[in-house]
Amino acid sequence: MLGRIFLPTLILALCYGFWVSSSFKDIAAGVALFLFGMLCMEQGFKAYSGSALQRVLSDGTDRLWKSMAFGIISTTVMQSSSLVSVITISFLSAELIGLRQGIGIIFGANLGTTTGAWLIAGFGLKIKLSAYALPMLVFGVLLLMQASKRLKGLGWVIMGVGFLFLGIDHMKDGFSSFSDQIDLTQYAMTGIAGLLTFTVVGIFATVVMQSSHATLTLIITALAAGQISYENALALAIGANIGTTITAVLGAISANVAGKRLAAAHLVFNLATGLAALVFIQLLLAAVDGLAAFLGIAPDDHTLKLALFHSLFNLLGIILMLPLLERLVSWLERHFGEDRSTHDKPRYLSDASLSLPQVALQAITKETRHLFSNAFTLIAHGVSLRRASITGSEDLHQLVMRPDKVIEIDLDEQYDNMIKDIYSANIEFLSRAQGQASHEFSEAFSALRQANMDVAAAIKAVKHLRKNLLHYMQSPNPHIRREYNDFRVRIGEVLRSLAVLRDSDDSVVALLSLDRIRVEILGSENEAAKVADTLIRDHAITSQMATSLINDGAYVREVIQHLLNMNEQLHRAGLPYGEKSVHDELALRAEEIANIAKHAGEVR
Repeated sequence: MLGRIFLPTLILALCYGFWVSSSFKDIAAGVALFLFGMLCMEQGFKAYSGSALQRVLSDGTDRLWKSMAFGIISTTVMQSSSLVSVITISFLSAELIGLRQGIGIIFGANLGTTTGAWLIAGFGLKIKLSAYALPMLVFGVLLLMQASKRLKGLGWVIMGVGFLFLGIDHMKDGFSSFSDQIDLTQYAMTGIAGLLTFTVVGIFATVVMQSSHATLTLIITALAAGQISYENALALAIGANIGTTITAVLGAISANVAGKRLAAAHLVFNLATGLAALVFIQLLLAAVDGLAAFLGIAPDDHTLKLALFHSLFNLLGIILMLPLLERLVSWLERHFGEDRSTHDKPRYLSDASLSLPQVALQAITKETRHLFSNAFTLIAHGVSLRRASITGSEDLHQLVMRPDKVIEIDLDEQYDNMIKDIYSANIEFLSRAQGQASHEFSEAFSALRQANMDVAAAIKAVKHLRKNLLHYMQSPNPHIRREYNDFRVRIGEVLRSLAVLRDSDDSVVALLSLDRIRVEILGSENEAAKVADTLIRDHAITSQMATSLINDGAYVREVIQHLLNMNEQLHRAGLPYGEKSVHDELALRAEEIANIAKHAGEVR
């Protein structure tokens, strides 16, 4: 409702501004070009933010100072603390980094974002940027026309910088001509009232534009044109620093609990930093004057002094918050706890990761493993085996011969509790990821979709199998009891083998191991079929038992086939792009597996 009112109101206000002032059009166009430049740069940097960024994050953020350094450098290069925040949330949601690492990156990003003010105040206002912008746009478009993903990314970055330059130039010219028509300094406010009012205005402007860089550029160009006072510009900068958290908060709405914790940490840090800047404003002003004199900044160069103030109060925030980091982490973990409901929920998925295919692939792979882990328990209990017994070393044939009590389980209820929400979220996430993925990732997403579908199909087959299984595994007829216990063993042995392969780092080796499992299982099925035929001929079991045995044997094959297919697709998705052909050459074909199993049976 609020969004439907806000957008038309904003459009009407802009139309009114365009009608009453041509200078306003220049300023608004400058802001629009600047924001578009930010979007172009974000698009370009995403081309370089896949596995390479993951390696940097994992290797370069193992200590707090490294995390902060990464935040400073990445934000300085990308000139977007919002993009760095969203990327960090996506990595944290996928558990590629920890909460302390994420908070360290946010601390560094807040300091790194102040470099933008220095560049604009020290460089952007002193030269005609449009002279550099136009060649950049030409070279950027030229690179966008290339086939290479990296060159396209570079093209987006160069175009983005070009649009940033154009935006700054338009804002600068707009405010210069605007001063001839209207003097905004007549609305200047002093004292506490002015400080608080313009802080709120800075927050609002940044929430609307969703870019503190754009707000700061607007503030600096207005200050340079004499349209706002130095004191009010400082308050606007504080507000912009607080308002920039809106992007992280929006990015965390669909994130898991880890992402929400980081967004909350970002909000707490920026609020505390803003509050500290307001409380210690006089001390900060004295520090700015002293450092400005030391650095050779002229007393009346308010734009550079604003940039210095912006850096100082962000540094003050880090100094104040670092000793409280452990308390902040504990507070976040207490107040943003895991969901305690009986329904298991997705752990690794977030909308933020969808814009980074490599991260999205990591997240959905982990979530598919999470789904399989739950299905493992459900299938084991469905055939009345304990998970610990399967993952242990005890002989399953001896285990099923014991007259243990049947494991009571409502498969429908447990499916709703352990599988349904995760499965639904995975399929939705995969549909969205595949819709915007390049061919490099599309095949992996397709494989993971099939893996998720195989999990659901395996559970469905167990549900069909369970009715007769529970009856005949306790039958007084030793022959039918042995056959149904053999069904349990075959499923248990497959689960045991897959548990060993689950954490394999080498996908090619894991896929070839699946061929070995298929040969062993097919051999067991052939032997079981011969035994079943003998029992039927010898009338050792009734015709009703025989019918059930044949039908349920098909369900067992279905369960096993879906489990093996699921793991094959999961590991295929983990193969580096271009290595799938290596596996395809080494893998056994269905007829080869059948021949090997048949030969092994003849030898026995």
